[in-house]
Amino acid sequence: MVSESSKPHYNWLYFFIALAVLLNFSGLFVPILGLDGPLYATIAKTMVLKHDYVNLFSQGKDWLDKPHFPFWVTALSFNLFGFTTWAYKLPAILFVLMGGVYTYLFCKRLYNQEIALWSVLILLTSEHLIISNNDVRAEPYLTGLIIASVYHFYKTLDKNSIWQLVLGCVFAACAVMTKGIFALIPIFGAFAGQFIFTKNWKQFFHWRWLLAFVLTILFLVPEIYCLYQQFDLHPEKLVFNKHHVSGIKFFFWDSQFGRFFNSGPIKGHGDPFFFFHTILWAFIPWSVLLYIALFQFFSNSIRQKKEWFCISGALLTFLVFSASKFQLPHYITIVFPFFAVLTAQYLISIKTVQGWRAIRVTQTAVLVLLVSIILLLQYFYQAENITFLTILSLLLSIALFIFVSVKEAFSPKYKLLFQSVLVSIGINLFLNLNFYPSLLKYQSGSEAAFYIDKNSLSKFPVAQLQEEEYRHALEFYLHQPLFLVNEDGKGNLPKKPYLLYASPEHINQLKSKGWKIKPAKSFDDYLVTRLKGKFLNHQTRKEELEQKDLVLVEKDVVKP
Repeated sequence: MVSESSKPHYNWLYFFIALAVLLNFSGLFVPILGLDGPLYATIAKTMVLKHDYVNLFSQGKDWLDKPHFPFWVTALSFNLFGFTTWAYKLPAILFVLMGGVYTYLFCKRLYNQEIALWSVLILLTSEHLIISNNDVRAEPYLTGLIIASVYHFYKTLDKNSIWQLVLGCVFAACAVMTKGIFALIPIFGAFAGQFIFTKNWKQFFHWRWLLAFVLTILFLVPEIYCLYQQFDLHPEKLVFNKHHVSGIKFFFWDSQFGRFFNSGPIKGHGDPFFFFHTILWAFIPWSVLLYIALFQFFSNSIRQKKEWFCISGALLTFLVFSASKFQLPHYITIVFPFFAVLTAQYLISIKTVQGWRAIRVTQTAVLVLLVSIILLLQYFYQAENITFLTILSLLLSIALFIFVSVKEAFSPKYKLLFQSVLVSIGINLFLNLNFYPSLLKYQSGSEAAFYIDKNSLSKFPVAQLQEEEYRHALEFYLHQPLFLVNEDGKGNLPKKPYLLYASPEHINQLKSKGWKIKPAKSFDDYLVTRLKGKFLNHQTRKEELEQKDLVLVEKDVVKP
């Protein structure tokens, strides 16, 4: 049976989902952000340039950290569209949209079409998912792959279809080849929790799961082969300052359990409450509603529950990640499809006026707070060059917000939910079309590459001083190979004259050694993934900025 006044709203749901899809493309042309994004883009670029899809390299050295799948997909995109920002981001966005499709299919089977449509809309307007489509790492791929695997495994419960099982295993294996075996936690948790809480032991011990394990391992063979070829066959290679490093062991143990127990080569500092408060902003504007939905889920009689897939997959992942010693905010986005289903199911199930009144007050406060934060951000940051497209997009969002608010055909429930969607759309259009483009002006590596590529300086070879923070953005966006120079001025030096990108301090050191250097261009520099209050305030920003210089080296080193 279709719920309260849902049929007239279906067209509006489709309309807002279409807007949400476009919203996720709004950062497509913003330069690749930060440290990880340019690093991953450069690794995939090197794959294509070397015609080597087995070995992973960074700065000319063997690179052992993430598995191959996202690099293969990105390399395919580069082969098709060239080495551009949008070619790097496009596959990730498509995988997120695939996640939206599978969220719809999965939720529709669990509940109904209305809840399924709302779950997609909630997913595509959740804050960190939109950020992940701009600051692309592994998580957009995982978001699509994990929910796809869950859906196809779920389909095997009704019919023992071998093809559904194979598809589930393919997506599961691709998820593992994206981030490691911890990517299986949400998939395992969803089904284990469902079978345990419903006491369906027959399904829990069904033969299909043994076959699924074998098939998933079989589909991991490409990754295992590549790691064996690059590392296990070459114990003489120096990796993490050690010899005899096994790539296969790192893949199955160190990269995941090593981070979890803080015993591997990559270490961190865990906080058991980290993801609890991360979700509050990462799942905005739906986070408070999610926590209310979870509270209501466990407040009601557990015996009446028939669906435990979403809560089990999300909760097990949340607990494992919270116990880990290595934590980053974007990790939790892989279970956003589960969060979206839980939130949508709860919101559509509210029937009482009293229950909805409490939700309305809470969510209205959240929306007012969000708009206030964005207004304060613009007031203090003062992003320059607001484009016509930005102004037009924001005006249309405001007009739609007013229209939804006054349209009598919408019930109070749908008015508030559509208002939440429009606030998310308006905020993220401002961020992707105005704030981030302004912010990336302080990412000196990409700015230097753009300057070189567009000027007559492109005829000179380019070298980068191998300082503490290597600028992968310079290497990716540069339309020529990048040479590396050691801090002492040695390395694989190109023939003079050539351009050198480095800090003023290191350039002065080279001058003192007799280098003949001519200034070309200076760039403001800031690590844009680690924003601080002083930087965001335009009045104190200069205090936080560093400088990177582009100079022309006109002669070789003169020995003392």
